[in-house]
Amino acid sequence: MTTSPGISRRTALGRLAAAAAAFGTMPLLASAGTGPGKAAPEKASPGRLKQSLSRWTSKAPLPELCKRLKTIGFAGVDLLYADEWAVVTDSGLAVSMGYPSRRDNFIAMGFNDPANHATLLKELEATIPLAKRAGVTHLITMFGNRTTGIDERQAIDNCVAGLSRIAPYAAENGITVCVELLNSKVDHHGYQGDSTAFGVAVMKGINSPNVKLLYDIYHMQIMEGDVIRTIRDNIQWIGHFHTGGVPGRHDIDGTQELNYRAIAKAIADLNFQGFIAHEFMPSRSDPFDSFAEALRICTV
Repeated sequence: MTTSPGISRRTALGRLAAAAAAFGTMPLLASAGTGPGKAAPEKASPGRLKQSLSRWTSKAPLPELCKRLKTIGFAGVDLLYADEWAVVTDSGLAVSMGYPSRRDNFIAMGFNDPANHATLLKELEATIPLAKRAGVTHLITMFGNRTTGIDERQAIDNCVAGLSRIAPYAAENGITVCVELLNSKVDHHGYQGDSTAFGVAVMKGINSPNVKLLYDIYHMQIMEGDVIRTIRDNIQWIGHFHTGGVPGRHDIDGTQELNYRAIAKAIADLNFQGFIAHEFMPSRSDPFDSFAEALRICTV
């Protein structure tokens, strides 16, 4: 899914243990850990944004992850398969984004190629009613990798044609299908949906409140920067956000180049009602310290 030096969600799980350089304790939140010598975790005030954590960023068993995230103050868990949803919802957290498939080529196989439409539509059509019953409101899909013989304009038209077919069914069931923007420079070489302009062109062609962009701040900083203005100009087409520190996709604190507190405030000021999901490899010795700090930074 991702070629070196990029980082995929699947391979990142195996590298979390190596990313354990401690950056010290947090000044404004007690440690999210438990046990001897650990302070009781302090739950953050909710702020104006709903925040969740991408499942792949933690090696903790899902029930333990949910318990600790809820204690810290998170509202949900992101990027989960259908057989995991009940664990999260039973814990009192929301599933902020669900997968419609476990395919290994999930990112590469997207709506930009009409040869993929039958498979992608079948997956979404099967998952949408499951999501409705489970109270999951957002599902992820992809634009896909560039295909020989399909230029940019044709790829946009293909995406519009395919996603327009699922939009009415998504609307009927109260589901928003989100198509993710990713970088093709570092992590996902060949991915076609690597610019906001491409994604917005597709969204305008579909013009449905039930098909939106998943604006990944980490990826779009790598590709084009100008994050806050871009979000302000295109918020009507965005249904979900992901975070991650640039460079390296680690903590969103002062060790990286983005001012996530300013970004979070800009999103909140737009009265955004969806989720902002943290999707980074934690660098602290206790990863829950990293997660709690991310929550605090984006609590505005």
